[in-house]
Amino acid sequence: MLLHGRVGLRRGQVAGLRRSDCHLLPDSRALGCDHKGPHVHVRRRDNANRAWSKSKKEWEQPLDFLVVQAFDLYVDERHEILGAGGSDFLLVNLFSEPLGAPMRPDALNELFDRLTERAKLARKVGPHMARRAFGSNVADAGGSLDEVQALLGQSHPESARPYLIPDRARLREAVERVPSPRGLLGRGEQRWRRPCPRCTSRRMPAHSRSSPPWTRSSWRCCGGTGT
Repeated sequence: MLLHGRVGLRRGQVAGLRRSDCHLLPDSRALGCDHKGPHVHVRRRDNANRAWSKSKKEWEQPLDFLVVQAFDLYVDERHEILGAGGSDFLLVNLFSEPLGAPMRPDALNELFDRLTERAKLARKVGPHMARRAFGSNVADAGGSLDEVQALLGQSHPESARPYLIPDRARLREAVERVPSPRGLLGRGEQRWRRPCPRCTSRRMPAHSRSSPPWTRSSWRCCGGTGT
């Protein structure tokens, strides 16, 4: 689930990952890789489990600390069940036959369905929805469109737009950034507010004579009371 929701991979890319694709150390030069920080290599291959990367290109996808921790827990559990050997595929069957066989892409959907039912969610959550959430979360955290595009493995920035669903809090912040008319009033009132007809304390500015009819709220002297 984290490889979809925290890394943004497609289900074919997740099911096609090999253990040799996963570089979890801060420095992977000992493995012949110059890419800094924990990451996975996303590659297109002809896999026995029919996992297929939609993108033709190969790239390195960064991993955060939460995903690295999950990797450690998974590797320990896998070792307890299968031992040190087994398939080079990262995700294999641990609780169903045949043990150690690579997981199929549709098995990831089945896993999401079971977890959705267990959590009693109002709607089903699938791998693609988790991937969309990743793109939106990157944008909500300040990521630019080209960053979202690169992390989702899209070929063009516009391809990433459907994945950008703004968080409700970000929408509220956008509304609250719009200046209030009351805030603008203090900066411009001496230029356009005029005295009421009952008060002659000030003359109407010359540029205001052609303005629309004034209301009591626009009188700057006595508020229309004549006092």
